[in-house]
Amino acid sequence: MSMSSGTGPAGAVLGADPQDALLAELVSFMTKDTPSVQHVLDLGEPHLREAAGLTAATVFELDSETGLLTVTARVGPPGPRDQLTAGKIFRMAAGAKPLVSGEQMAVRLRIGGQTVGVLLLTGSDLAALRADVLASLALHFATTLQGLAAEKQRQFVSHTANTIRGLFERGMAAASVEAAGRVLAASSAEGFRTEHAAVILVDPDSTVRYVHSVGLPDGDATLAGVVGKPATESPVWQAIKDGKVALANDSATSSVRPCDLALLMKLKSFVAMPLRSAQGPVGMIMCGDSSGTRDWTFRDRILAEQLSGEGGLIVDSAGMRQTAQAHVAELSHQAFHDSLTGLPNRTHLIERAERVVRDAAVTRSRVALMVLDLNGFKLVNDTAGHQVGDVLLQQVAKRLLGTVRDNDVVSRLGGDEFAILLTNDADEEVASVVAGRICERLRRPFAIDGRELSIGGSVGIALYPDDATDYEELMRRADAAMYEAKRATKGSGGGFRRARAGF
Repeated sequence: MSMSSGTGPAGAVLGADPQDALLAELVSFMTKDTPSVQHVLDLGEPHLREAAGLTAATVFELDSETGLLTVTARVGPPGPRDQLTAGKIFRMAAGAKPLVSGEQMAVRLRIGGQTVGVLLLTGSDLAALRADVLASLALHFATTLQGLAAEKQRQFVSHTANTIRGLFERGMAAASVEAAGRVLAASSAEGFRTEHAAVILVDPDSTVRYVHSVGLPDGDATLAGVVGKPATESPVWQAIKDGKVALANDSATSSVRPCDLALLMKLKSFVAMPLRSAQGPVGMIMCGDSSGTRDWTFRDRILAEQLSGEGGLIVDSAGMRQTAQAHVAELSHQAFHDSLTGLPNRTHLIERAERVVRDAAVTRSRVALMVLDLNGFKLVNDTAGHQVGDVLLQQVAKRLLGTVRDNDVVSRLGGDEFAILLTNDADEEVASVVAGRICERLRRPFAIDGRELSIGGSVGIALYPDDATDYEELMRRADAAMYEAKRATKGSGGGFRRARAGF
């Protein structure tokens, strides 16, 4: 052993006993740095090589949830039996001496009464290592592993909390089940930090009705082929149908057979999460990577289970909001539309006409209001019956809609009386053309239940601001003009009149 003078990087005297030097360096290093496991191993390796002929060393971290040993740090070449030798130590009592097997020694790493890993040493003279050195080395590795595990747990809890909070903030604002599905796909990709994610939503009979993807080059077009197919044909759906998540480290060898989504997305590893509502399965989230496999951890499983459970609630809530909004929309439609013809009713007409007249006053434009009364409708009702009369009114409504522009309003006022509101600066010429078109179309026979019925129509026209300056006066003048047209065209197929000055 060389006795040259000088000091090492940590202040240890060169030439001193290597095991004493190791103890000194460990104390110095651990009091001023927050090391990684590899740092500690690199620090000890030259001293262990000198003291015990060390050729390789590996630190295994113990997963407390799965009981698996994972390589955390290593120096030297790995051996074919490293994992097996390290695992043998768990057959021994917790306080037993290190396990020696040939040129290998396994040291249990414990702290606070808990095993956190195993140190595996390979060398030609491991018996030369003192018990106090091994104990100190083991304590430093255990302390480092425990600190890193605590930091991992802190980061996991923070990341999970942020993921779930973000999911709820966006998910509870989703106005439809499909919008909720899009939020879930995005949140899952963010939560697992995967390249791709997708969500499928199913009908009560488990038929796929909606798909959405994140991160795919061709977007949802890649998955469009699964819409309309039974989700029950998917192997993954069968694996998660009871509400359990499925994690596949390697799609090629996993016991969880990949489904259509995994194959279409070309995932080499994936997580599949069922979505269940109070009524049963509503869909599935799948996310993963196409560039390589991944070893999912117990923490990934915990996050997957949380996303699965919370995702089902979000889809359920979005469904209830969607139903409520549809109900409100239906009630609103019923309040402002005629139930027989589907046309806007008098309430809708008044609201729209008053707004149009106000706008016209600002823009100095014109508005035309026409009132239509059918000629001969009472005779149809009396001779053919009210059911035929109702069908006739529905056909009249369709013909009226065909005479106006998109921004105009055709309204049923009640009985056989209708109103037509012409916007977009409609003058007398425009109103006359439309009124003439209405009368001409109403003169054409109507085919109902194998019979032809003929009616006509009388139209009164009033213009803003020429004939009136507000809606009520406009309606009164148009109504009066309609009766004038009816008197003037009595016995004919109908016609139209404009409100007369001073009428």
